Amino acid sequence: MNIEALREYCIGKPNVSEGFPFDEKTLVFKVAGKVFAITTLDEYPMKVNLKCDPEKAIEYRETYDEITSGYHMNKKHWNTIDFEGKLSNEFLKHLIDHSYDSVILGLTKKEKQELGYL
Repeated sequence: MNIEALREYCIGKPNVSEGFPFDEKTLVFKVAGKVFAITTLDEYPMKVNLKCDPEKAIEYRETYDEITSGYHMNKKHWNTIDFEGKLSNEFLKHLIDHSYDSVILGLTKKEKQELGYL
């Protein structure tokens, strides 16, 4: 999956915003103001930090060489994924979905109602 496909997939989700809050090369995707995906535009191969359930994070790291603990992130809750490795686009989308859903699950009931998730 390339950067254009990543961007299209992420911004196609409800209530997602994108921006460059840190610098001009670090693209951040947020849902309800909370980060679910971060990538650096000038890095090759392209890597993306995605939020992940702690148990699944460990399982994925042990199973896939392309998945490591989150670079510059809380290693318990974030993975760094090589998006140009051997992982299928379907699996990469699954990882994005899981990250997005993890953020939604962490919202308060009021936030979920305001955004139409309840």
